[in-house]
Amino acid sequence: MNRDEMRLPHPAEKAEHFSEKSGVEINTSKLKRGVTRRRALKVLAAGAAGAAALQSTGCIDESETAPNTGAFGETTGRKPRAAGTSTDPNLITPVVPWDLVLTKEELETLAALCDVIIPGDARSPSASTVDAHGFIDEWVSAPYEGNQNDLVIVRGGLVWLGVESTNRFGRRFVEIGPNEKAEICDDICYEPNAAPEFKVAARFFDKVRDLTSTAFWTTDEGMADLGFVGNRPMPSFEGPPPEVLRLLRLI
Repeated sequence: MNRDEMRLPHPAEKAEHFSEKSGVEINTSKLKRGVTRRRALKVLAAGAAGAAALQSTGCIDESETAPNTGAFGETTGRKPRAAGTSTDPNLITPVVPWDLVLTKEELETLAALCDVIIPGDARSPSASTVDAHGFIDEWVSAPYEGNQNDLVIVRGGLVWLGVESTNRFGRRFVEIGPNEKAEICDDICYEPNAAPEFKVAARFFDKVRDLTSTAFWTTDEGMADLGFVGNRPMPSFEGPPPEVLRLLRLI
């Protein structure tokens, strides 16, 4: 890396870049004459405040919240813009700032598959009960390269699942029984053991299994199923119990 690549951008350059992106005009003449860092930050902060004010007083088009219809059918619709910015998310009342792209039929099939992966039992509910399929919809709808690659895998796999179910049993995947669902999934549940004609479908199943597990075990119900006791306020912490310390050979 040469010196030019290591050079930090001048405050004026940052201000001009922000002005171009946000539409808020910032006078950078004083910055270019050699202003202090403190003054530069004040200018940038003022510009950010102005952009926020413009957004808060503007109206959201109905098209931004209306249901969206794409090549695969009607989706769950557009989401309102999230409060704050991409670097300042609203963690109290989070909102998905991008469109959800999976159709109702795709979500129904996905929910059925999630429940094959994590069915309900006496200890915890099924994956679809905690909206694992909704989490996957949010994931594959995100406008990032990796997520868009996952969208291709998931959407293509759902098409394959519907065709395979119809060919084997004459009904859609959501309409067949648990044993019939298991018969299909047994052929694609582990790629190294899958027959050549099921290799691609096995990669799809592997992706959905990972996303379903992530969705399920990050909910309150999933963490209770694991017996996870973290993420809770404690008045005090006495340290690990002696049996754990002995297991780690620390005492």
